[in-house]
Amino acid sequence: MQIPRFRSFAAAAATVFAFAGCRAQNDATENGAAAGAMPPSAVEAVTLTTKPIEQTTEFVGTIKSRRSTDIQPQVEGFITRIAVKSGDRVREGAVLMDIDSRSQQASMASLDAVRAQREVDVTSARQEADRAKKLLDAGAGSQMDADRAANALKAAEAQLKTAEEQIRQQRTELGYYQVTAPSAGVVGDIPVHVGDRATKGTLLTTIDANEGLELYLNVPVQQAPQLKVGLPVRIVDEKGQTIASEKIGYVSQSVDTATQSVLAKVPVGDRGGAARERSLFRADQFVRVLVVWSTEPALTVPVTAVTRINGQFFVFVAERPSAAAPAPDQSGRANAPSNAPTPALVARQRAVSLGSVIANEYVVQSGLKAGEQLIVSGVQKIGDGAPVSVTAPSSGSTGTH
Repeated sequence: MQIPRFRSFAAAAATVFAFAGCRAQNDATENGAAAGAMPPSAVEAVTLTTKPIEQTTEFVGTIKSRRSTDIQPQVEGFITRIAVKSGDRVREGAVLMDIDSRSQQASMASLDAVRAQREVDVTSARQEADRAKKLLDAGAGSQMDADRAANALKAAEAQLKTAEEQIRQQRTELGYYQVTAPSAGVVGDIPVHVGDRATKGTLLTTIDANEGLELYLNVPVQQAPQLKVGLPVRIVDEKGQTIASEKIGYVSQSVDTATQSVLAKVPVGDRGGAARERSLFRADQFVRVLVVWSTEPALTVPVTAVTRINGQFFVFVAERPSAAAPAPDQSGRANAPSNAPTPALVARQRAVSLGSVIANEYVVQSGLKAGEQLIVSGVQKIGDGAPVSVTAPSSGSTGTH
């Protein structure tokens, strides 16, 4: 009976060959993995250094002119003539409008007649006084008559003086019926028309010199303790570019009860480049203003180097891998060191706390320190612990520090 023994020998041989084949396959797989390890990913990185960072707050300010004048009449009446139009540049004293003054002129003519009568009375009283004095000196008149004539002359002169004062006052009033420019400047909007009745509260127009401008800032009372004279401010355009740099010149010592804010004033255009700055601003214009509270050193990272996961910000830094001890085998003895090369640098994902964005860069609050290498490009193709090959950013790349 040799057949069963032959079958047992064949089964044992098949088992040995199968085990040897599996061992050879495993060795080939391990050798292939070691030989085909992932090459380092090429990334760009910068060395983090601190730089001065401004702590700023944006406000909306209003440009005011210290030489902008509202023109209102000092008398009442119908407008008979408008001598200028909006946009005209006028000199001081130029006629702007005429208000109907016929009744005032009639009163003036009546006073002129009264003055003429008072002049006649003075002349007559002076002659009478001279005559009485001559008679008194000749002994032909009494002292009483001389005194009476002298008093009559004084009364006539007082009445003449009163008439002249009334005429002077009337002439001044008559001048108010011709509205003139109190200062040189540009005529603003004219909301009235010929034939309209003007009162002392009617706004006829404005005269704007567009110089001596001031910026009014209403700062919330919570930030008021930081306000001080000389604090830098920047007026910026809609793109955030600086138009003018000035300094606070006045800080109110009281709080506006309606807005709970403190008024700060900034002179605009009083120093170098005034002509250029005046051409950029107009009275009552709203502008964007950055108040620079302080300047302190801080780290910044480019916006493109930051990823956000579940509301947390992360960046990648390039680090040298730490030497790891060989893992023990099943028997408890350390395995032999692998022949695979250790990468020079690896990418490490780092959670960071970031502040405001300034010029496309986040201000770092915590999580990074100066001297570390921040990966600024290629972050999409790497993961935590991935080997990387670091190069400096190309010219013009974001992230230059």
